[in-house]
Amino acid sequence: MRAALWLLALFGVAVAAALFAGNNQGTVTLYWPPYRIDLSLNMVVLLLVGGFVTVYMALRALAAMLELPHQARRWRVQQKERAMHGAMLDALTHMLAGRFIRSRKAALAALTQEEALTSASEKVPHGHHLRALAHMVAAESSHALQDRPTRDRHLQQALDQAPAGGTAQEQELREGVQMRAARWHLDDRDAGTALERLAALPQGAARRTLALRIKLKASRLARQTSDALDTARLLGKHHAFSADAAQSIVRGLATELISSAHDTAQLQQIWLQLEQSERTMPELSIHAAQRLAALGGESTQVRAWLLPAWERMVTLPDALPDHQALKLVRTLESGMDTLDATWLARLESAQLANPRDARLQYLAGVACLKRELWGKSQQLLTQATTHLPDASLRASAWRHLAELAEQRNDGEAATAAWKKAALAH
Repeated sequence: MRAALWLLALFGVAVAAALFAGNNQGTVTLYWPPYRIDLSLNMVVLLLVGGFVTVYMALRALAAMLELPHQARRWRVQQKERAMHGAMLDALTHMLAGRFIRSRKAALAALTQEEALTSASEKVPHGHHLRALAHMVAAESSHALQDRPTRDRHLQQALDQAPAGGTAQEQELREGVQMRAARWHLDDRDAGTALERLAALPQGAARRTLALRIKLKASRLARQTSDALDTARLLGKHHAFSADAAQSIVRGLATELISSAHDTAQLQQIWLQLEQSERTMPELSIHAAQRLAALGGESTQVRAWLLPAWERMVTLPDALPDHQALKLVRTLESGMDTLDATWLARLESAQLANPRDARLQYLAGVACLKRELWGKSQQLLTQATTHLPDASLRASAWRHLAELAEQRNDGEAATAAWKKAALAH
């Protein structure tokens, strides 16, 4: 369409020129005493057009000739910029390939090229960003080479290129430098400095997944289990781990936090700090109850913490692994002397609902033993000895049967029970 319009316009110009020049009888007379020159109007028009074109082309040629030094200077600057960016790309490539000496050398070459451009009054618009990245690559390579003084020097220079309170891009760059520095200090096993670097981040940057991962490792290294647990919860909410991995990490940290309690008051405070979903984990509830019992806590509180794990074991017999079920049974057994009527009813109803569960038979038998119900205790413990999966529980059951036999003054049965208790280990 455009070509057709240009063709029509060309035809129009040709027709107009033919009409104007074909019948044009005008003349132009120039007087230059004593001379007189007569020219046709068409010739004058042609001379004017030709003169304008000639002058225009001459001016263009002169301008191009005068522009040659500037073009040469721009070409030299462009070559230096290309060399600078090429050195920066080489530095990144060598760093990713693990050739850290070459990477640092290329980063320093990029810095030299940028300084040469700056000294020549040819500043690169993104020069400070490039300088910061070059210093970061040099610092990263120095860290890999265990050259900490050089690393720290380039790190400080990178921070100087991205001052606090600058533009949004400079702020992002500074946050990245601080996160990377925190990671370096973590590699050096310097958890305190790593946490200080992370604390200097703005609130939004400190809640990013990368920062939280570093904080989690640094907190665990610094033995700040409470902070590590809070960080692990945030990472789980951000889906930084799979659901199973997040639960495992939280469970491990909560277990470590519970184990660090030195008295019952501190343990209860830790327990209240746990989330409801964490307090219902069988591993945590059993471990917390064991720790409370070891610290001399009230048996009522111990059993209250054991209740979620107990309900899971009673409702789903295979829900708890054997080692957790064993800990649960042992913890309940340690508080049988103060067992209240509510828990006694729970034991009886659970044993009646699951008559083939040897662990429940054992617990019910011990409860009857503590209440001097000798006959029922003997019946339940005898049934449990043949089905208990754990050797230590079988040995305990035989010891209780030996005690019952001694209560009946049945020396032969007591001796046989003590022998079986010794052989059960």
